[in-house]
Amino acid sequence: MKAICLVFCFFFVQGHELPPPCESEIYCTGELLRQVQMAKLFTDNKHFVDMRLLSPPDEVLAAFHQLASEAPGQAVPRDKLQEFVKRFFDEPGKELQPWTPPDWHDKPSFLSKIKDPNLYTWADELHLLWKSLGRTVSKDVKSHSEQYSYIYTPNPVIVPGGRFRELYYWDTFWVIDGLLVCDMKDTARGMIENFIYLIDKYGFVPNGNRIYYERRSQPPFLTAMVRDYYQATKDEQFLRKALPALEKEYNFWMTNRSVVVAVNGTNYTLNHYNVQVDGPRPEAYSVDAELAELLPEEEKIRLYTELKAGAESGWDYSSRWFVGEEDSPSAASLKDTHTSAIVPTDLNSFLCLNEFTLAFFHRELGNHAAAKVYEEAHQLRQAAVEAVLWDPDKGAWFDYNTLTNSRNAAFYPSNLAPLWAHCFRNSDMQLKAFNYLKDSGALDYHYGVPTSFENSGEQWDMPNGWPPLQHMLIQGLADIPLEESKELAFQLAQKWITTNWAAYTKYEAMFEKYDVNSGGKPGGGGEYDVQLGFGWTNGVALRLLNQYGDRLESAAAPLNASSLIWVQFLLLLILLIQG
Repeated sequence: MKAICLVFCFFFVQGHELPPPCESEIYCTGELLRQVQMAKLFTDNKHFVDMRLLSPPDEVLAAFHQLASEAPGQAVPRDKLQEFVKRFFDEPGKELQPWTPPDWHDKPSFLSKIKDPNLYTWADELHLLWKSLGRTVSKDVKSHSEQYSYIYTPNPVIVPGGRFRELYYWDTFWVIDGLLVCDMKDTARGMIENFIYLIDKYGFVPNGNRIYYERRSQPPFLTAMVRDYYQATKDEQFLRKALPALEKEYNFWMTNRSVVVAVNGTNYTLNHYNVQVDGPRPEAYSVDAELAELLPEEEKIRLYTELKAGAESGWDYSSRWFVGEEDSPSAASLKDTHTSAIVPTDLNSFLCLNEFTLAFFHRELGNHAAAKVYEEAHQLRQAAVEAVLWDPDKGAWFDYNTLTNSRNAAFYPSNLAPLWAHCFRNSDMQLKAFNYLKDSGALDYHYGVPTSFENSGEQWDMPNGWPPLQHMLIQGLADIPLEESKELAFQLAQKWITTNWAAYTKYEAMFEKYDVNSGGKPGGGGEYDVQLGFGWTNGVALRLLNQYGDRLESAAAPLNASSLIWVQFLLLLILLIQG
């Protein structure tokens, strides 16, 4: 195979410098940011860039330049930096106030489906957490936006929780899923409208509504959010209002994140994550700067862009993006991140689903010519995913590496994302993918499916299991027209609920990720401590409780691969008796 990558050149090839994460000389670039973050005044770099300015930016910068001039060529002493920050910055989080969604109400209808009394009580408490995660934006953010890194949005939000004080893009898909389960359609609509507002402002949905995120996105889930809201409400007027923004976002991905791969003389257009923005991530400045410290300048710039592309993927970070030496790929580390060189199975599945859904929306609104355009794009995508990512011998889809011109055969739950997105051209692929999963070893873990088998120390690797990956895998299996697959979907849902429930009973909290080796243990690794809250965890749990509540048990024994053999035997026995 030969790969030809578009929109992929670095500044030294193009002959001009890359832009910073945003134009702010306080929050995104400049000496003030560098000195404060490298001095490590706070344990988390995100703390500083989330702080509100107490004076206009020009005054703050002038005061800093005066302070720095007292010792030219040297860093400002740490104690003076601390005094400066205390004088000119307020603590983070002041831009938001607690907010109770007006459409929150006791005892949503889905609770009646839950038979286990412990899970019923727990689900009721999860529903209550929407109140604790609700936030409304201070009016001062709109009138004095220059003093905040927070990007104003018109409607209140449900935040993920912990250090994540703002709206995050792909997290919100599962938050909205949970809100709809809880009959909170107005809150869900308001959050969708926030994303439409951001598309009108930027042309795409940023990673989150902070200015230091404004030049990178996240997995494109807005079209699926609108689909779920439309299915719940049949609000055709809202669909008509949202559709131009959805098309604008789709065009952004096709214009700015496309890549062409040639297979057997045929060119296929697919997509990748690619953020050509210079400098360390402001919210992780010292982490990135220290990682790149000893690298040559060109390699340092390359690494900064690849780290941002990794953040755009939502998988920040994972061995999935590491590309090491051909003779020792297992020795690769975070320095070897080459996210933009990877053509991801899941991203292309998401866009495949978007194309199918945009065609559906246009048909619903009577625009058959536009529907045909997206139907053709969907068919081309299916063909490209099959030609480039599908391995007929292994029976699954695999990321394609444009540096090595090969597929990455390692296991990730994302290898099965086309099942969830229905991005395949024949049902035999579903059955082969089901068998691939059974043989992969991923079912041998008692408390969920691991994100990978590589224990790299990064959070999107072993031993962590992440809620969105569990949900997509479960739903993809449930959609296969095979009783054994549907039963496995339920058993994986039981595993995940057991994990969440065990942690909740121990800590009275929900976490963003969990350890699949230990029941009730939160996940770890990466750049920050595991966070409480937690938006998408709650949404996935509520979705599974709604879907399988009549069968799920709080004290169920975990299922492993040997248990699955017994499940298969019992199903076969039932079929024989029925036959």
